[in-house]
Amino acid sequence: MFASTFAEIAAILALAAAFGALGLLLRQPQIIMFLAAGIAAGPSGLRIVASHPQIELLAQIGIALLLFIVGLRLDLELIRTTGPVALATGLGQIVFTSIIGWGIALGLGMEPLPAAYVAVALTFSSTIIIVKLLSDKKEIDSLHGRIAVGFLIVQDIAAVLALVGLTTIGSPLSADLPPAAAALRVLAAGVGLLAFTGLAMRFLLPPLLRRLSASPELLNVFAVAWAVFLGAASDTLHFTKEVGAFLAGVSLASTPFRDAIGARLTGVRDFLLLFFFIDLGARLDWSTVGAQLGGALIFSVFVLAGNPLIVLAIMGAMGYRRRTGFLAGLTVAQISEFSLIVAAAGLQLGHIQAETMGLITLVGVVTIFASTYMILYSEPLYRLLSGPLRVFERRHPYRESPAGQAGPARGVDVILFGAGTYGRAVAEHLLARGNRLLVVDFDPRAIEAMQEKEAAVLYGDLGDPELLEGLPLEEARWIVSTVRSRELNLALVDFLTRRGFPGRIALTAAGPEEARRYEEAGAHVVFRPFVDAAEQAADALTHAMEVFPRGIDWPIGFREIRLRSGSLFAGRPVREVPLRAETGTSILAVSRAGRVIYDPDPGFRLFPGDRLVVVGPPGGLRAAEELLGRAEAASPPPEEGEFVVEEIPIPCDSDLVGRSFAEIRFRQRYAVTVVGIRRGARKILFPAAAERIEAEDRLVVLGRREAIARLRRECPRGAR
Repeated sequence: MFASTFAEIAAILALAAAFGALGLLLRQPQIIMFLAAGIAAGPSGLRIVASHPQIELLAQIGIALLLFIVGLRLDLELIRTTGPVALATGLGQIVFTSIIGWGIALGLGMEPLPAAYVAVALTFSSTIIIVKLLSDKKEIDSLHGRIAVGFLIVQDIAAVLALVGLTTIGSPLSADLPPAAAALRVLAAGVGLLAFTGLAMRFLLPPLLRRLSASPELLNVFAVAWAVFLGAASDTLHFTKEVGAFLAGVSLASTPFRDAIGARLTGVRDFLLLFFFIDLGARLDWSTVGAQLGGALIFSVFVLAGNPLIVLAIMGAMGYRRRTGFLAGLTVAQISEFSLIVAAAGLQLGHIQAETMGLITLVGVVTIFASTYMILYSEPLYRLLSGPLRVFERRHPYRESPAGQAGPARGVDVILFGAGTYGRAVAEHLLARGNRLLVVDFDPRAIEAMQEKEAAVLYGDLGDPELLEGLPLEEARWIVSTVRSRELNLALVDFLTRRGFPGRIALTAAGPEEARRYEEAGAHVVFRPFVDAAEQAADALTHAMEVFPRGIDWPIGFREIRLRSGSLFAGRPVREVPLRAETGTSILAVSRAGRVIYDPDPGFRLFPGDRLVVVGPPGGLRAAEELLGRAEAASPPPEEGEFVVEEIPIPCDSDLVGRSFAEIRFRQRYAVTVVGIRRGARKILFPAAAERIEAEDRLVVLGRREAIARLRRECPRGAR
């Protein structure tokens, strides 16, 4: 159809780009759209594809890079930190799905070996698709998101092992040998490959990578060459190229260059994987697929419903709430690119026929398409099924119950959602000021850190409505969220409004538009950590840093120290700060409100937020920072000092009747602010100075409790 292979590939790429754009509109993974582009370009569509060997070569390199990056990013620490749930759920789902899937395949009349390929294909879920969807929904750091990523890594490891196991059955390496001898030969070849990789990791790669790292381009070329080399070595030993590429990635995973290599190769991987899915779609024989529709429907229903139920049952038995199990279970409601790679390897080795390949591909298309919408609309789906799913939840889901001393047992002033870097700092400052906290988070490490600070903690997720129902809202004065999710924060405000929460709400915004939305929704305080940090950084660079001398050849150092509001020395003059006596340092300058005060005199009073430029020996600067950060003993604010809003009735015989606010001067005389007048059915908000008080008005005043009490006592007599 085309005069050259180059023109043919150009047409294929244009078609893939068009289908990819359509996928963005339909909110579908690019894998599905590239498969569709391959089908459209194949013999059943536009008949564009003719250069199968060239496209297949690009596809094989793409698969090798995929396995290389999986090995490169193999993070066993994540599996460990997510606890036993990742391992138990990952392995449990693989075992149950493969056994049940194999039974279904045999029941449909398939031979044992093709049935094994189908069963294995049904067990794996797409890490790429799931991470992308969870990231788009800002759920990658949620409780169910972390668990899902943990057991997806377990699945990736199992997929590689399955690839080794299935592709060595009937391999030329084990042909014409008794089973025991064949197993020993395969084992010897595998041990030899592992030994070579281990020796390279120990002696060859570290010094070589250090030299190559001087050129990022050369480092990337070497990484690809290493992946392809081990892939070729694996192929020579009659394993698959993918196994060698995976080992190449593992061999570089412990080096400090793994992140740089992975980041640069991800785009190359995605581009080359395009040809794998194009090739797969173009080779799909619809005459065989049509006969597989019934079986594909059965397997698709099993994957879409059975896999999530298996995960839900395992997590429920381990003590998780049904919501967490359900949302994590939805992430396994599809088969992955690994499933198609395993099936393609089986087809190449002659273990399965084109009909089985078509069946697995059709199941992949159906399940990826359907599960995408299931994950995107997971919350409405959960609300619909919440009642029947109770059977999967223990009476006491202990893994998401309060840990240590529960907040409600000893009272709580602030309920704080999110104990990450920013949330933990907020919590520590609130605790230093004597507030009683209940901290809610899904990260066990954050929970442990807060327990060490003697805060009450609750292990759970802000997105769980059942957790919100169990909070001690009637005791809390403030609800604070440092979670960076607009949807969850707005849902929290809506929940608190419906519950009639009498306290105040503080939310954390990532930008001005988000802050505006929160204020409109009813948040009383909106934190803007990025804006505040940027302003402080600009102040530091523009003002305080101006006083740092240059070119001093003397063993002294300089440090800028911000005086915090809880510091023992906030509000005190410089003479009362024993920097010289205790640390051997001195205050060189103070930056405050955009201006710099050089060499402040002993009577200069320091205030919270001041930036002190301290000079002294390098060893004393750290001690100075610790001294200035020393917290004042926290004491709860006196009850009478609290601001309150009250209504003050004006009797008919009061001397205030007929007088204007300008004449009475409430602010100066009583230290209160009149924010409104209730005059019959009318409400006058912030009355003007010329507004005159009428008999039986009710003044809405804001002020400290003791000031309002004084006004209430003196109001009938008026202001003479």
